[in-house]
Amino acid sequence: MNCIETGIPGLVVIEPDVHGDDRGYFKELWNTERFRDAGLPGHFAQSNVSRSGAGVVRGLHYQYPHPQGKLVSVLEGRIFDVAVDIRADSPTFRRWAGVELSAGNHRQLYVPEGFAHGFCVLGESALITYLCTTVYRADSDAAVAWDDPDIGIDWPIEPTQISQRDRAAPRLRQVAPEDLPRMAV
Repeated sequence: MNCIETGIPGLVVIEPDVHGDDRGYFKELWNTERFRDAGLPGHFAQSNVSRSGAGVVRGLHYQYPHPQGKLVSVLEGRIFDVAVDIRADSPTFRRWAGVELSAGNHRQLYVPEGFAHGFCVLGESALITYLCTTVYRADSDAAVAWDDPDIGIDWPIEPTQISQRDRAAPRLRQVAPEDLPRMAV
């Protein structure tokens, strides 16, 4: 397993070891010991799967006051996966990083607690799985605008499908600082 820093502390691209032959391949999506040894969470509380079609943008979603870290992997297709540091007291507040995740490149992205997360589908469809450090809580569900100019994400496609919820999400500057995550003490 190879971990690649993104320039934002805690936000890590993971390249798992892939063992392939003429039958196909095998890879570990998560291994408690290897992740702990790499300084990543060794425990996840929930597993999710999402399928999206061409041109879909989802996000930017987060949970607060019960934050949720995510380990994102793509099983079919390709996505541009994005994480934004929205921890109000962080030196990298409002910085974002994006990476292409695909079934072909096998990369994963670990999105720490306190970050907003989103993605866009780069092909006809994508099947995404993500492990979460805590369970989903509807009372903590929140979002910021996927196209917030203050964040300035350089999306590689013009979206064709965005949910009403994501269209109505506020800009980050419209969220009160007390309603944003903080860095862990």
